[in-house]
Amino acid sequence: MCGIVGYIGQKDTVPILVNGLKRLEYRGYDSAGIATLNGDISIVRRLGKLAELEIALGCDAPTATIGIGHTRWATHGRPSEENAHPHADCSGDIAVVHNGIIENYLSLKEELQARGHVFKSETDTEVIAHLVEEKYDGNLFEAVRDAIAEVRGSFAIAVLSKHEQDKIIAARKDSPLILGLGEGENFIASDIPAILGCTRDILLLENDEMAEVTAEYVKIFDRHGALVEREIFEVHWDDEAAEKCGYEDFMLKEIYEQPVAIRETIRSSFQGSNVVIENSAHLTEDDVKSINKIFVVACGTSYHAGLVGKTVIENWARIPVEVDIASEFRYRNPIVDEKTLVVPISQSGETADTLASMREAKQRGAKIMAISNVVGSSIAREADGTIYTHAGPEIGVAATKTLVSQMSAIYVLALYLAQVRGTLTQAEIESYSAELKELPDKIETLLADVDDIKTCAQKFVDCRSFLFLGRGIGVPVAMEGALKLKEISYIHAEGYAAGEMKHGPIALLERSVPVVVVATKGHTYEKVISNIQEVRARDSYVIAVATAGDEEIKQHADYVFFVPETSEFLSAIPAVVPLQLLSYHIAKLRGCNVDQPRNLAKSVTVE
Repeated sequence: MCGIVGYIGQKDTVPILVNGLKRLEYRGYDSAGIATLNGDISIVRRLGKLAELEIALGCDAPTATIGIGHTRWATHGRPSEENAHPHADCSGDIAVVHNGIIENYLSLKEELQARGHVFKSETDTEVIAHLVEEKYDGNLFEAVRDAIAEVRGSFAIAVLSKHEQDKIIAARKDSPLILGLGEGENFIASDIPAILGCTRDILLLENDEMAEVTAEYVKIFDRHGALVEREIFEVHWDDEAAEKCGYEDFMLKEIYEQPVAIRETIRSSFQGSNVVIENSAHLTEDDVKSINKIFVVACGTSYHAGLVGKTVIENWARIPVEVDIASEFRYRNPIVDEKTLVVPISQSGETADTLASMREAKQRGAKIMAISNVVGSSIAREADGTIYTHAGPEIGVAATKTLVSQMSAIYVLALYLAQVRGTLTQAEIESYSAELKELPDKIETLLADVDDIKTCAQKFVDCRSFLFLGRGIGVPVAMEGALKLKEISYIHAEGYAAGEMKHGPIALLERSVPVVVVATKGHTYEKVISNIQEVRARDSYVIAVATAGDEEIKQHADYVFFVPETSEFLSAIPAVVPLQLLSYHIAKLRGCNVDQPRNLAKSVTVE
């Protein structure tokens, strides 16, 4: 989710690169840098905001008409100047900027070091520069093509070589990259806003494609090396719309980014048939086997991800799990010792109550396995191990893509614990792992047709109260659906276990109170249908989230949002997406600011 900008033409490249990176600041970053080519390659990088890079460039900025720039959101390696992009090879003759994650970077790095390559950073990206160096034999395009053939993972890259001063080579796999066309100049960027002030003629680079970019032409090639003809896309967006890539709001954009967020989060978690957690070096297998209790501590949406975690960890790894609201855990004298694993979940890694809870548990001897979206955050630094959710920056205050990333990380942790403790068979682990990898494609299918959700939103936009119900894995989904609706539309909503309805909430039911029911297939499905009948008997409308192909549910619900079929435990991710969209469309119809709901902050860093 970092920013890439590249330029080649007749103008001074430095201001073009810096201005392009500024237009990508909304994506979030921790460091920035540029590489220019004029005889030799000159690289300038700085930790912090672009203002720091501009100070470093100062009046002595290198003069060149070709260059690449980058804003980094740390994944491998802490935020630092040495880890900032661009990265160079041993000789300094090749420079690379990269978005994405290289899954096999560690084995590639070890092989390259054994052959004499010297690395200067902790990043996965640097292996690309050294691979290109090793493959280079007078043709940069072929060197890049041969280098990325050895890489597993996701990438959008731009590459310069001192030996070919008239071109930039670009390539992408699962990370976005676009090409801009000008008169006697051309551009590369990770996102349209970066170059919108320079051109509105865009070529979209597709998956597994490469491009050769010079001042005179742009050529696109497929994975087999065949030339590709691509229609020019003319951008008509204004600057604000461009930041949102044409979406009305950041929240909607981030809902549609969820397949990528899931894919990036789980990408490095599977090696062959094994589940791995790369950042858990301080949590040994003996530690895992000795765990007799797990506490998940979190706030808000992260708390709901923790409730999903309770279900899957207890079922797969057979370890008792308590899920605590962090602000309560820290004050209730919890029973924690050296055989306890505490899992703090925080998007920012700086949530005050979650951080305090983690510190309290650590003082009592517990092991800490954190889940966070920010490398180098306080929670990540102080934990014994961290599973990073590679969702990238989330601009909308209401959590969407960070939630499904947290759920994905929880699934990985549960599978890892089950693998180490032997509570699932290898066949079961492989089956769940394969299904988890399929989720991004299933979410893309779901997001391709949302007209029914829009229609439903129009029906209930004037309601003053909603009830959300679920059973099992559907309970946290229902709770999250209620939270989303109340925080962005300001409509009162409550999420309940469906079996609890008769213990109070049923008194609220009437025609003006719609009930949203998570009714995906599972071992409590018949019980959920019975709960729906109780709702209908009180004359409330029923909106159901159900599994594709379930024709029976149509007899019981007024509106049905179908989601792709998954196993019961993995159904939380597809089931939550329609509820995000329902909340979004109701809020928009009510004229609410979905990106900045009143009274809310993105990160709660005070108690």
